[in-house]
Amino acid sequence: MERASTGRWLRRAASLAICLAFWQMASRFKLDLGIVTFQNVPSPVDVARAGLDFLQSPRFATHVASSVKRVLAGFALAALIGIALGLVIGRSRRLRDFLQTPLEILRPIPAVAWIPLAVLMFPSSELSMIYITFTGALFPIVLNTVHGVEHVDPRLIASARSLGSTRAAMLFEVILPAAAPNIVTGLVIGMGTCWFCLVTAEMISGQFGIGYYTWESYTLQNYPEIIVGMILIGLLGLGSSLLLRAAGKAALPWHRQENSR
Repeated sequence: MERASTGRWLRRAASLAICLAFWQMASRFKLDLGIVTFQNVPSPVDVARAGLDFLQSPRFATHVASSVKRVLAGFALAALIGIALGLVIGRSRRLRDFLQTPLEILRPIPAVAWIPLAVLMFPSSELSMIYITFTGALFPIVLNTVHGVEHVDPRLIASARSLGSTRAAMLFEVILPAAAPNIVTGLVIGMGTCWFCLVTAEMISGQFGIGYYTWESYTLQNYPEIIVGMILIGLLGLGSSLLLRAAGKAALPWHRQENSR
């Protein structure tokens, strides 16, 4: 088991090293493939230097704290409303018919399309950016919760009813535990979408944040800092998703036992 785990990490490290080596060589020799060119792309060394400078700058804490605060606010609101909506839609055919059409119309709208309306709807740019992260996370959470509720084993529901279960007991003791793995999946996907939407909003409406830092670097032609911002977004998104997965595994021991069989 330990050898397999070590092998997996070695393969992942090797793939990353190969990508970095190709990037370094392509930027150093100004590789031009016709469709894709590396003539103006900074090397990993330049990006590492810019990253170290940014880490030592007081701007780092300000930008990261602003982005994290917006993501957490939008994600928390989306989790509360999304899970509640998913449970209601998954359990009630009438409400599903009533709510499904507007949700399906709103779901494909990209985050950038919400920005002008969000600016008009909310009195501050901060609230508008939180709203955009909320809309990005809402739909994955709703859809995965609905999927989880709809696929609860009917035998569990029938058994609970035969034992005289109340609606509240049915919800908290049968439906939620059975649908929880799908809900966690929706939360993880929603967190990733949160970061995607936040960066788009910060590029246009923000004054602080990783998205604003990335866009500002582009306008000032600080190309290494653009990639620093991109890497930070990826790391923050990856870290938050891993934390949610770990929390989900810790909260669902029965699901972990089923998968290990």
